[in-house]
Amino acid sequence: MTLDEVNALTPAAFVAEFCGIYEHSPWIAEKAEKKRPFSSLSAMEAAFASIIKQADHSAKHALVCAHPELGHRAGIDPALSEDSAQEQGGAGLDRLTAEEYDRFHALNAAYRGKFGMPFVICVRKAGKAPKAIILEEMSRRLNSTAENELTEALAQIDAIASLRLQDKVKV
Repeated sequence: MTLDEVNALTPAAFVAEFCGIYEHSPWIAEKAEKKRPFSSLSAMEAAFASIIKQADHSAKHALVCAHPELGHRAGIDPALSEDSAQEQGGAGLDRLTAEEYDRFHALNAAYRGKFGMPFVICVRKAGKAPKAIILEEMSRRLNSTAENELTEALAQIDAIASLRLQDKVKV
């Protein structure tokens, strides 16, 4: 879809097309629709990101909580969106050994226990050996503060959203 096509969508069609950019949070697409027309993909990304920045603390926390835990075995998380399933699969998180699964499970539980939200990372930016990098980040970020982790999770979510927008909108 081109930017001209994005700008020409009806409000309902826009929301339907972009409601999954931020995981299970169509309210963001509903607000972004009102910021059209977009002059560039960067302007569109900035419009979406500004909605998050302007949201109150509870909306930000709910957005993070709408994201799935990483490394679940196939079929365990029925709320896993198609985008998340593809992204996790691309990082090999759908093909964990029993030992890797146990490590992810333990770190996810520790993280959620400490911060009250799932660990979020843009797995598509994890590079080579993404499972090892993600596990290292999970361990490192467990030493953070709740405020810093919310900020980091939101930055990771913006990175995820940016890549998803780039997948949908061709310039």
